[in-house]
Amino acid sequence: MSRDEVRLSPTSLRGLAHPLRVRMLNALRADGPATATLLAQRLGQSTGATSYHLRQLAQYGFVVEEPKRGPGRERWWRAAHKNTILDREVGRDAQADVETYLRAVASLYAERVDRWLNELGNIPEEWEGTSTLSSWQFQLTAAEAAELYDGVHQVLGRYRRYDPDVPAPDGTEAYVVQAQLMPFFQQRGGTDQPAGDDDGSAGDDGSIRGGDDE
Repeated sequence: MSRDEVRLSPTSLRGLAHPLRVRMLNALRADGPATATLLAQRLGQSTGATSYHLRQLAQYGFVVEEPKRGPGRERWWRAAHKNTILDREVGRDAQADVETYLRAVASLYAERVDRWLNELGNIPEEWEGTSTLSSWQFQLTAAEAAELYDGVHQVLGRYRRYDPDVPAPDGTEAYVVQAQLMPFFQQRGGTDQPAGDDDGSAGDDGSIRGGDDE
């Protein structure tokens, strides 16, 4: 297990399968170390709630204490890893916790899209044409779906990852890619089809086969 990523086990997944914990861990990864009070202010929660869930995240190894950062006695915390990986084997062994965790991640993604939509009018001219909401519907075999999955990750791997601990190069901004690769299984001879088939584009973070989470 490296500083960059943590692979979930059925036990550690149990410690993360909570909507507020997913949001708190994402906030620590995106914004850097914080106290329970700071997280409460950012997420609209009580300090008691964020303090309790920080202790739970620490118990399962997702956050660690940060050396004291200023006056006062409140503890500072940072994310122990940059990414979370959920392997498919874990999904088979802990289905209820996987669903809770992924629903929390999906909710986080929806909030991020809403924030982006609210800021559409403020996008600088040079960044126009770099964002989109899209979906494409394919008819694939399992092998083709795996090839697509791997290809998406290979493309994303070419680019500089965001790191709050590293100064951002000149001219760069935080750029988020969220992707949902979702097979829908239908009975042969049925007419049901998954909703939506528009052109546009999305992004990635969090997959049962092994993607990053927030």
